[in-house]
Parts: sequence; structure tokens; C-alpha cells
Amino acid sequence: MTNVRIYVTYKPSVFDPQGETIKNSIHALGHDEVADVTVGKFFDVQINATGDAVEASVKAIAEELLVNFNMETYTYEVREG
Repeated sequence: MTNVRIYVTYKPSVFDPQGETIKNSIHALGHDEVADVTVGKFFDVQINATGDAVEASVKAIAEELLVNFNMETYTYEVREG
């Protein structure tokens, strides 16, 4: 069993209204050192595979279901335990 976390975020060219609102709220709290905030989501997936089969599964799941490629991109990491 392989544990994978898939991160889905907006592409850099897409306006992130939630991130902008959070950044403005952080600034209102006096933290002007914060330059930007990006909002995203992640999915923890357990896959009954190892090696290249994990990568193939993640690619298929992300591209067929989780990501809107007009606006979003994804990365993933294999996690311990």
C-alpha cells in the first residue's frame, strides 16, 4: 500500500479570489510582510501498487477527475506510512 498526497492549485496565470481575500485579511491584521497567498486543496489516496504503477495511477486519477486543466495544475508526493 502506497500513501500519496495529490495537491491541486490554480495555475499562476489564474486569479485566486480566495487567496487574495485571505492576503488582504492578513494585511489587515498587520502582517504586511506576507506577499501572496495561494489557496489549493489536497487529496490523500491509498494505492495498492508500488513504483511506476503508483505514478500511472496518480496521473490517471488527477487528469481524469481531480484537475480542471483550464485553471489548475497538480503535484503529488509519496508519503511515509
